[in-house]
Amino acid sequence: MSIEVGSKLQGKVTGITNFGAFVELPEGSTGLVHISEVADTYVKDINEFLKVGDQVEVKVMNVEKDGKIGLSIKKAQDRPERTERSDRPERPSGGHRSRQGRSHDRKPQENFEQKMARFLKDSEDRLASLKRHTESKRGGRGARRG
Repeated sequence: MSIEVGSKLQGKVTGITNFGAFVELPEGSTGLVHISEVADTYVKDINEFLKVGDQVEVKVMNVEKDGKIGLSIKKAQDRPERTERSDRPERPSGGHRSRQGRSHDRKPQENFEQKMARFLKDSEDRLASLKRHTESKRGGRGARRG
């Protein structure tokens, strides 16, 4: 059986690193499950989810020309992926539009150059004000007494 992108396979966790887990696939090949592909939730420590020797179902995400195999545990699970897809279009469209509308009411969107120009102007104004205050205090006392 050849390893093809999109196929689901059973594998055994052979090693764990801070960035993912190595899984031995049928026919002796090994692939990597990146830490972001272990679970649907945020994974800070992969050891909380996997141990060496665990049997896992993985989905082949990519096969590189040099033989590296990218795997996913979370995409091999059918049910969580389907519920996420049905929820996703509703959340961002409703919430995103209302947030976007509010931000446009406050201020028109600026491009990078406009933001940088505004920042530089504010910065120069503050620096000039600071110099005026410090120079008048220093120069007024020492220069007139001597």
